[in-house]
Amino acid sequence: MHFERLKISFLAIFILAIFSQNSRAQSNTDSIMLRKIYNECMMNSNAYLHLEELCKEVGGRLAGSPQAAQAVDMFEKWGKTIPGVTVTKQPCMVPHWVRGRAEQAIIYRQGTSPIIMHPCALGNSVATPQKGIRAEVVEILRWSQLDSLGKAGKLRDKIVFYDRPMNPTFVDPGEAYGDAVDQRWGGASRAAKYGAVASVIRSVTHAYDAFPHTGVMGYEDSVKRIPAFALSTIDAALLAACVHGNPNLELYLWDECQMLGDVLSYNVIVEMKGTEHPEEIITVGGHLDSWDLAEGAHDDGTGVVQALEVIRIFQQLGIKPKRTIRAVAFMNEENGNRGGKAYAAAAKEKGEKHIAAIESDGGGFTPTGFSCSKGNRYQTALKHRWFGLLTAYGLRDFERDGGGTDISPLGRELNVNLFGLEVDAQRYFDYHHTANDVFENVNQREMNMGAAAMAMLVYLISEDK
Repeated sequence: MHFERLKISFLAIFILAIFSQNSRAQSNTDSIMLRKIYNECMMNSNAYLHLEELCKEVGGRLAGSPQAAQAVDMFEKWGKTIPGVTVTKQPCMVPHWVRGRAEQAIIYRQGTSPIIMHPCALGNSVATPQKGIRAEVVEILRWSQLDSLGKAGKLRDKIVFYDRPMNPTFVDPGEAYGDAVDQRWGGASRAAKYGAVASVIRSVTHAYDAFPHTGVMGYEDSVKRIPAFALSTIDAALLAACVHGNPNLELYLWDECQMLGDVLSYNVIVEMKGTEHPEEIITVGGHLDSWDLAEGAHDDGTGVVQALEVIRIFQQLGIKPKRTIRAVAFMNEENGNRGGKAYAAAAKEKGEKHIAAIESDGGGFTPTGFSCSKGNRYQTALKHRWFGLLTAYGLRDFERDGGGTDISPLGRELNVNLFGLEVDAQRYFDYHHTANDVFENVNQREMNMGAAAMAMLVYLISEDK
């Protein structure tokens, strides 16, 4: 009996040794391949050239616009230059909101000259009357203050000015953004419930500059729709100072925004077929649309060119992935997410098996890791089995929950494992949704590091047992 137990123990040790040896061999193979992926991206990437072409030849590309259609054709053209892939356009109907001519905002005070500011309308806002709106201004710092003044009838026929800043004490700028952006999304309807005629917000940014930040806002169906504007942080500080010095001042606002009928647009899908499990799909992507004020460089030109770079790297290195890889340029993330919803709906209808989706939508800054959706089956591997492989490239942040707006429908509809490329985003909200989001503000090396990070994670997932 003792001898039998001894044999079993030796067998167990032998099996464990073989398993450990195989694991080390696989780890060494992965380490070599990740280095090849990183080097290829850092030395030969054409993502930065693609980004320049997208920014300078197309520029702002709001869903439904001619520029968005031009961007679809451009991404399709890029995809077709990569041998051995399939490029398809996936149709989706998208909203078509147009800004019109430059908005106006003027402060009127008794006894002084008018002060001209430079606002922007929030995305999906309705227009002012043709002659504009001129009314007294009420500054609001808290929702409780809005409700108290509204119930007292002090907001009727007034312009509500939301002046709550992003909290500078939050280390994570994304957390500070999330804490303040509720004013942008819901401020107009909440003010309209109390009879306000328009709303204005302080731009959602830490930066103190002259660039107003647009971004999507929403209306409640049962509430009158009033125009919604954003002021730069400099103009917001000026308006606040004027309000404090003269509570009866008036603000004039004008715009000619319109929501037109839905327009046919497309996601663009560049697919590399898997060799062993082609039915299992890994999606990597960003959104092709941007706001109309600038070139949409960080938001999200970098994301779409990084996604395409993943496919180029695999093809160039001769990597034959076990699973199918798709680089997807999603349409309409900014004001509707129709592209993300259409992609998930098509996957569900076709019975496709998506095992993972990775999104880059935080700008082309230095990558720090990946966020993971709750219950993500690969998070343990990221934090243990793959941790040493990835930390060599500065990727060590795998704790944050999340994925990305475009791929979120895949998580909801198909329970797909979602990832978001995490970056050092301290400067992201300086450019976010502004006229300053231009190609010149993207660092080539940082953006390529993000593309390499995405390619490395795609490789590890694709080759996983």
